[in-house]
Amino acid sequence: MLPYTHYENENDNLNFEARLLTADDYKGFAVIYEDFRERAVSEYKFELEPLGFEDFVDSVEKNLIDCLVLFENTVPVAFLVYTTAISEAIELNIIHSFKMENMAERGIYLVKKFLELTKAERAEKIVCYPMLGSQKNIIGEIARYGFKFVGIAVLRFMMSGTNSRDILKMSELSELEEGYKMVEWDDKYFADAVEVVQEGFENSADALFDPRFKSIEGTQDIITKIVKDLYAEFLPEATTIMLYNNEPVGFCFMNLTGGRIANIPLVSIKKEHQGKGLSKHMLKKSVEKLIEWVDNGEKPITEVNTTTETNNFNALRMYRHLGFKEDYNYPQAYLPVKN
Repeated sequence: MLPYTHYENENDNLNFEARLLTADDYKGFAVIYEDFRERAVSEYKFELEPLGFEDFVDSVEKNLIDCLVLFENTVPVAFLVYTTAISEAIELNIIHSFKMENMAERGIYLVKKFLELTKAERAEKIVCYPMLGSQKNIIGEIARYGFKFVGIAVLRFMMSGTNSRDILKMSELSELEEGYKMVEWDDKYFADAVEVVQEGFENSADALFDPRFKSIEGTQDIITKIVKDLYAEFLPEATTIMLYNNEPVGFCFMNLTGGRIANIPLVSIKKEHQGKGLSKHMLKKSVEKLIEWVDNGEKPITEVNTTTETNNFNALRMYRHLGFKEDYNYPQAYLPVKN
């Protein structure tokens, strides 16, 4: 028998039950899932449409994800999706309430049950939860359970319809100092990339909600998934490496989602080479490669996007200087491991 949580709302005498999705629930759950899919872009800022219902169910049955459903008088009204199988963190992916109704009330019931179900895993793993779109409206309720937050800004460089390209063309960068040069990705630089990225991110805000950055082994997993197309299509020709006396000291990775949305997952420079504007040089070279593809008709890329902390003013200035504009921000929630 699957574990469940039963609640009674004293105000309206409604009965609530939260339990993991089973095959018996598929027919009723399909309605609420399709409601989520219709709102994924507008309400939750998804860049691409989420899985179709059959593919979603297939992922649940293969234990790739878990889906916790809230029933109100036996009718499914909200759900929470999470996974413990992908990384060193427990990833809470989405909380959705049917037609966005009673989001805070229903969401907190689901969070309570989620914390119960993951109690054993949480003894060793943090919980990370990107509160995209309307989910940030339940930040107060989430905070009551010990979640902490990092503000994340989403920035975009649009290939058309804005002045992003004009700003990039007008950006003036100082000449690279003697000994520095830029090349594109080659697999021979993998170990160097792991070292540079781990050094750059070990004590960053990213490591608070993705603890893989805290170790060489974890960073190897991140870089492997980038270059082996496990996150998105890797773009080696648009991934720029900064060399100093032919030794790698900086990396700007680039990948592609859905064939049209480019993303910069990581930019990192070794500490002793920081403060020289090298990240700007790498970023500009990578974006110019994408523009070349677009203008030559090789790839129908519509935008380049990236994220950084809302209080990382140096990074924000760098992106703005090269034509990126802030689109929106969201709280990246994380629940630390209790020692």
